[in-house]
Amino acid sequence: MRRLPCVLAIGVMGFYPLSASSAAPRERETIPDFSGFWSRAVFGLEFPESGLGPTRNLSRKPNGTSNQSKATGDYNNPNLTPEAARLIKERSEVTARGEDYANPSNHCLPMVAPYIFRVQGMEMLQMKDEVVILYMQDHQVRHVRLNGQHPTHVTPTWHGDSVGHYEGDTLTIDTVGVVAGPAAVLDQFGTPFSGALHLVERYRMIDYAAARAAQERALREYGPPATEQGAIVDRGYKGKGLQVQFTVEDKNMFVMPWSGLATYLHAAGEWVENVCAENIHEYYANKDTEVPQAGKPDF
Repeated sequence: MRRLPCVLAIGVMGFYPLSASSAAPRERETIPDFSGFWSRAVFGLEFPESGLGPTRNLSRKPNGTSNQSKATGDYNNPNLTPEAARLIKERSEVTARGEDYANPSNHCLPMVAPYIFRVQGMEMLQMKDEVVILYMQDHQVRHVRLNGQHPTHVTPTWHGDSVGHYEGDTLTIDTVGVVAGPAAVLDQFGTPFSGALHLVERYRMIDYAAARAAQERALREYGPPATEQGAIVDRGYKGKGLQVQFTVEDKNMFVMPWSGLATYLHAAGEWVENVCAENIHEYYANKDTEVPQAGKPDF
């Protein structure tokens, strides 16, 4: 399973975004161009202006920003089902001990959206019948069929079954059938999901000022990431940004659907190799994770 994303990433690199010159006259008027190398300023999910949003970190630094090293998800949120509240509380207790619970990042597993928005670098390839989203970590690739429907019986996969369509200047993506594996989390605070997860994403271009303001709000909430993933925001770029507004629904984990955002500006530099290696060394902490040691060989 781990080799599949790599094969897909190599296979799609020969395609190019649908350009205005290659589109029919009607398509030139209706299909937005999302091409480019995009980057987020933070790992965390952004909060909507109103309504139910992502899980907040109860642990804060003296300056008021989220304390990422001691993540304590708000397990008292009334929108959580008892099962979701229990899981967030248990995972918060693990981080309070200076340890870490199972998540896609530390288990080198594919990331489900919206968790995958923590990957700072992203590109979108727009084709006639499909949109392919590439993420600059672990060769992760999402395939979105355009103008299609979900099959009657969906076979669960890591990224789920995604269908999309354009609505004026917006690309809407509907995803179901995601595998709820051993590290089923939606964010950095252990918010869980089940096989009933239903995600709707709406991508659109926004003015530079709005995109920059959104990223600044996210930085005030989370602070800058401790380690950049090689996709730093280009501070000299003043063009439009790309923003995704998403809505999460999961009857097993949430009382009501909730929403969030992820805002991108053009990235500085080039696309780099960024792969999760299955080893015990924590590069960000410059130490080895303690693992059980056998007193004698098994054979």
